[in-house]
Amino acid sequence: MRVSLTFVLIVLFCFSFISAKENEKNEGKKVFETYCWGCHHQTAMAFGPSFSAIASQRTAQEIEAMIANPEGVSKVLGYKRNAMPTLKLKPEELRAITAYILSFGSISDEDNTSKKEDNKTITKKSYPNIATVKEIH
Repeated sequence: MRVSLTFVLIVLFCFSFISAKENEKNEGKKVFETYCWGCHHQTAMAFGPSFSAIASQRTAQEIEAMIANPEGVSKVLGYKRNAMPTLKLKPEELRAITAYILSFGSISDEDNTSKKEDNKTITKKSYPNIATVKEIH
C-alpha cells in the first residue's frame, strides 16, 4: 500500500496543530496557577467570575484588554469598581491564558466575535461578584 506525500503532510500538519493547541493550553494553565487561581476558578464562582462565565461573555480581545489594563477596561465595560490587579505578562503568556480561559466557554471565539454588533461587548450586565460592596455616600 502506497501512501501519498500529500496525505502524510496533511497528517503531520494536523498533528502539529493539535500539539501546538495542547501546548498553548498547558502554558495557559501554568499562567492560571501562577497568577489567577487565588481569585478565579475554571468553572465555579470565586472572588472573581469563573473562566466559563468569562469565556461565554467576552471575546479574546476583551479578555486580553482586561488582563493588561483592568482599571481602564472596567470603566469601559461599565463597572464602578475594579478588584483585578494589573498583570505584567509576556505576550505569549497573555495569549496562552486567554486561550485557556476561552477553552472553558461554550461558544468559540469566532462565534463570539460574529455575534457582536458594531464591536460592542456582548455582555449587557456585569458578572455577579461576591466581593461587591455597596458604595457609601
